[in-house]
Formats: sequence, C-alpha cells, structure tokens
Amino acid sequence: MTSRRPLATAQEIADYCGVPLATVYQWSSRGGGPKLIKVGRHLRARWDDIESWLDSQTIAA
Repeated sequence: MTSRRPLATAQEIADYCGVPLATVYQWSSRGGGPKLIKVGRHLRARWDDIESWLDSQTIAA
C-alpha cells in the first residue's frame, strides 16, 4: 500500500505559491493554476500536481 500525503487546501496552495487566496479561487473558476479537485464544497490539490504546475511555469532567464 502506498502512503499518500493529505491533499493541499486552498489556503495551503495560496501560501505555498505566495499568492492571495482569491487567486486560487480565480484559477478554479477561470482555469490556470495547478489541477484542482473539488471535494464537496472545498478545493483541494495533490502536491505532485502543484509541483508539476510550478515546474511548467519556469521561464528561462
């Protein structure tokens, strides 16, 4: 059996990415940002999806 990390909350996503909580909700409604999962009324994300999305945002300096 594989050990899984708890899903990230919307607030944890915002804190980790350094953006306001409202931005996470905008990503949910408008698209963009990491893949989000709706669990009941709550937004969650897998940490791997957050990391993958951040990696895809890397730009060459």
